[in-house]
Amino acid sequence: MLDDLVREGVGMTSRRTRERLLERLRERGIKNEVVLKVMASTPRHLFVDEALAHRAYEDTALPIGFKQTLSQPYTVARMTEILLEQCARRDSVFEIGTGSGYQTAVLAQLFKRVYTVERIAPLQQKASARLASLNFTNIHYRHADGHDGWSNSGCFDAIIGTAAAADLPAQLPSQLALKGVLIMPVGDDTQNLTLIRRDGEAFASSVVESANFVPLLKGTIS
Repeated sequence: MLDDLVREGVGMTSRRTRERLLERLRERGIKNEVVLKVMASTPRHLFVDEALAHRAYEDTALPIGFKQTLSQPYTVARMTEILLEQCARRDSVFEIGTGSGYQTAVLAQLFKRVYTVERIAPLQQKASARLASLNFTNIHYRHADGHDGWSNSGCFDAIIGTAAAADLPAQLPSQLALKGVLIMPVGDDTQNLTLIRRDGEAFASSVVESANFVPLLKGTIS
């Protein structure tokens, strides 16, 4: 289904265009071939406004409205690669910040179940409709503040944040399953992509690299 959409005949989604993107990702250090395959087959041009579709396969962030952005492909690939390398299982993943739904689509091809929360209702509605049109059936949506995590869902094998929290929300690590991992940008003026690993009741934190994300804000917008 996804490959068919990417090959719709539109020049911007040509195989050569996608191969150039993969070359750029490899040059920047992305090595996981499963991640690269999913990045190549996911039609990024469908996750931005038509006026920006010709830029969809550039390695750059693009605006999606409401002062939010679609993360650059490297960022999506890097965070996803880290999750796959660190996760003991791939049954469930919790995403904070649905946005356009692009990262959600990538995760939905790699995990059995995706739980995704978005604080801006129009973005969530547009993303869920888009993902339904792409025949994704393993995604659960919620319009809510991501700081609170996702209650009543058990524990997650992975948590990924696509916006930067000034401080790591205290509720999130406890929602990890045993051997679960969390990755998200943390910081205000200076952000760091931060990895949390759970081992029993202990949590280990490490900095992966510097980051530049939109801020994780509190509250919701209808």
